[in-house]
Amino acid sequence: MDLVIQITYFIGAFLFIFGLKQMSSPVTARRGIIWAGIGMLMAVVITYFHREIQHNYIWMTIAIAIGGAIAYISGKKVAMTDMPQMIALYNGMGGGAAAAIAAVELVKQEPMDPVVQTLAVIGALIGTVAFSGSLVAFAKLQGLMRGVIRFPMQQWANALVFVLAVTLGLAIILSANQYAIATLTVFFLLALAFGVMMTVPIGGADMPVVISLYNALTGLAVGFEGYVLGNPAMMIAGIVVGSAGTLLTQLMAKAMNRPITNVLFSNFGEGGGGEGVAVAGSMKEIDAADVAIMMAFADKVIIVPGYGMAVAQAQHKVWELTKLLQERGVDVKFAIHPVAGRMPGHMNVLLAEAGVPYDIIYDLDEINEEFPTTDVVLVIGANDVVNPAARNDPSSPIYGMPILNADKAKNVIVVKRGKGTGFSGIENQLFFADNTRMLYGDGQKVASELVSDLKEL
Repeated sequence: MDLVIQITYFIGAFLFIFGLKQMSSPVTARRGIIWAGIGMLMAVVITYFHREIQHNYIWMTIAIAIGGAIAYISGKKVAMTDMPQMIALYNGMGGGAAAAIAAVELVKQEPMDPVVQTLAVIGALIGTVAFSGSLVAFAKLQGLMRGVIRFPMQQWANALVFVLAVTLGLAIILSANQYAIATLTVFFLLALAFGVMMTVPIGGADMPVVISLYNALTGLAVGFEGYVLGNPAMMIAGIVVGSAGTLLTQLMAKAMNRPITNVLFSNFGEGGGGEGVAVAGSMKEIDAADVAIMMAFADKVIIVPGYGMAVAQAQHKVWELTKLLQERGVDVKFAIHPVAGRMPGHMNVLLAEAGVPYDIIYDLDEINEEFPTTDVVLVIGANDVVNPAARNDPSSPIYGMPILNADKAKNVIVVKRGKGTGFSGIENQLFFADNTRMLYGDGQKVASELVSDLKEL
C-alpha cells in the first residue's frame, strides 16, 4: 500500500507542476487549474490510507467538509474586485497551516533528526510570518485597516523582533528536545508579531509585490513541513509554489524598478518617499459624446484598464464598447501594466471574465512602442502605471518605474471618479498634459454612456 501511496503522491505532484505550466498562458489557465485541482484531490484521498493517519478519519473528514464548504461558498460569492484580498487571505491560511504542522511536531518534543528539526523550525518561522503578514494585507485591501502605521526606529524594532525569533529558533534546534513549551510559544508569538510589523508600514501601492512575496514564503513553509512529515506531495507542491512565487515577486519588483528591500523597508506606497515636483497646469474636462466621436473616427485606440475599472465592474461594458469600435473598423488593443490592480494579473482576470480575446491584450513591453502612433488612449481607472513622473521627475517616489507611455499618444482620455490622486497618493502629470482630457464619473456609467453615444452615431 505504501508504494501505491507514493505513486499517487508522485502523480499528484506532477499534476501540480503541469497545472502551473498551463497557468502561464491565459488560453490554458483554466485547464491548468482543473488539472492541479485533480492532483490535490488525489493527494487528499490517498492520505486516508496513510499508515500514520490511524484513527483520525472523522476529524479529517470534518475539517475537509468545513474548509471545503467555506472555500466553495466564498469562491462563488466573492466579487472579482475582491479577488486580491481573497488570495491574500487564502495564502495566509496556507502559511498558517504549515506553521500549525510545525507546532504539532515540535510540541511532541520527540527525538528528531537535526536536519528535520531545523526545517521544522524554519518552516514554522516563515509560515507564521506569511500567516500574520497576509492577514494584514487582507485587512488593508478589504478596507478594514486604513493607511499605514509608522513610528520612529520602526525598522530597528522590526529587526529586533526578528533577531529574537531567530535566536529562540536556534535555541529550540540546539536544545536536543529539552526546550520549554513557553520558549516555543514565545517563538511563535514573535514570528506572528514580525509578520504584522513588517506589513503595517507598507502602502497599498506595494500590495501586489507583498502578496506575491508572502505566497513564496507560504510555498517554502509547506515544502519544509512536507519534508518534516515525509510527504513528497507537500514537498514538491511547496517547492513549486515557493519558487514560482519568488520568481513572480522578482518580476513584480522589476516592473516597479525597485528592489524587494525597497518595497519592504522604505516608505513608498502611501505618499512616503517624497512628493515629487508640483504639477503645473489644469485638468481639462470632456463629455462622453465628444469622446465617442473621437474614438469612432480613430484608426487606433488603446485601452488602459486599472483598479478603477475593477471597482466599477466596468469590464463588460468596456468589452461592449470595444466590439462597437471594431465594427467601425477601429483597431482596438488593451495595454496591461504588470502591477495594474491589486494583485499580479488582476486586469487579465477581469478582461477574461468579460470575454475579451487574449490576442488583443498586450503587456507593457509589447505595446509601449505603439502609443506614439495611437489616435486615442482610453485610461479607465489607472493612475501610477501611466504617470510620466516615473520618467522625468527624479524626486517622485515612482521615478524609474517602467510605465505605459500613454502620454505619447495623440489624444488621451482619462476616466476617473474624481480629481484626487491615485492609490499611492502621487499626483499624476498625465492628467495635466495638453493632449489629455478628463472624463469624470463611475467607470461602468461612463462606459455605458460611450456605448450609447456610439450606437447613435
